[in-house]
Amino acid sequence: MTSTITPARERALAAAAVRDHGQKLVALSHSLHAEPETAMREHKSAAKIALLAEEAGFEVTRGVAGLPTAFVASRGTGALVVALCAEYDALPGIGHACGHNVNGAASAGAALGLAAVADRLGITVKLIGTPAEEDIGGKALLLKAGVFDDVAAAFMVHAAPEDSVGASSLAIGAWDVVYRGKPAHAAIAPWEGVNALDAIALAHTSVGMLRQQLPPGTLVHDIVLEAGHAVNVIPETARARFEVRARTVEDLSHARRRVRACLEAAALATGAVLELIPRGADFADLRQDEFLSAAYTRAARALGRDPVDRRGEFMASTDMGNVSHVLPALHPTIGYDTEGARHHTAPFAQYGDSPGADRAVLDAAIALAHVGVELATDTEQRKRCLAMLAGRRAESAPHG
Repeated sequence: MTSTITPARERALAAAAVRDHGQKLVALSHSLHAEPETAMREHKSAAKIALLAEEAGFEVTRGVAGLPTAFVASRGTGALVVALCAEYDALPGIGHACGHNVNGAASAGAALGLAAVADRLGITVKLIGTPAEEDIGGKALLLKAGVFDDVAAAFMVHAAPEDSVGASSLAIGAWDVVYRGKPAHAAIAPWEGVNALDAIALAHTSVGMLRQQLPPGTLVHDIVLEAGHAVNVIPETARARFEVRARTVEDLSHARRRVRACLEAAALATGAVLELIPRGADFADLRQDEFLSAAYTRAARALGRDPVDRRGEFMASTDMGNVSHVLPALHPTIGYDTEGARHHTAPFAQYGDSPGADRAVLDAAIALAHVGVELATDTEQRKRCLAMLAGRRAESAPHG
């Protein structure tokens, strides 16, 4: 890190770099919004962000960790590696109803801003393209594959109807559930069949009754994907997906045991054979770093925003939770007017390319870049993150 730097100057340089790329960043957000791609199919979306980074001098590696739509773009050589997590997957049928076009463009912008001061600050900027947040949990898979092994701190923002900081999120796990029965003519000899639809119906009902006994913050939801094909044939196969959420990974484990018992009971009662297939990675609860959250709040306020303190409250679920259990992480929300529309609805998606969303992209990019500057120039916090990184490496090193 250069001895002549001042935090204020580095913040100004980083912000100027974001603004210099402002038109490209807004165009990126609009392009992602106009061509939504669902989990693990985000080929165009990943390519758009990776290309922008490559044109800005980043070294880009595509298809990391065996995930075709994941990438890593790096710039700088400093020991303090700061990661920006870019999300870009959309939801089936309703596009960017969670605002991931804003999330991805903001992280790309922050990476560009920090790259402008990376050598001066003695940092490495690592823009990580993280697919499938809405499904199998790209960050969790990338974490397991070692993509975050050299990262000292990781940042991102999430689009929302309000600015907030400090919230946690619910841990989540999912199963694809298959019941296999035996077909029979529904009128001539129904007693010869084993009805997989009955098993699904009984499982759904059992879980519904279980909900009364679940602790606050624990949720179960399911959808039926298949339940027979002809009304006059006893359904041989039924498929569903069940998700379980809880406030901590420990609570999630307990809840899953109880839900599993309901699913197994339905198989026992009907004679169907149950198959449980884990759906992607479990998401851990989000633990936001206090220093990074405070730094983001200061940066956002300097831009005329006033994030609501949501410490002690819970958002839905995010695979950034897995990252936050391993290293210091930041995951605030960046707000824009959606006229009351909430996440995961078609009306929310309609505001993803609005002027408010465009401003959110640039403000979030600048604020995240300023957090990176503050971390790099605060001697104690820099040492803390590097010490934690060294500790992780020591723990993972083979022992003779």
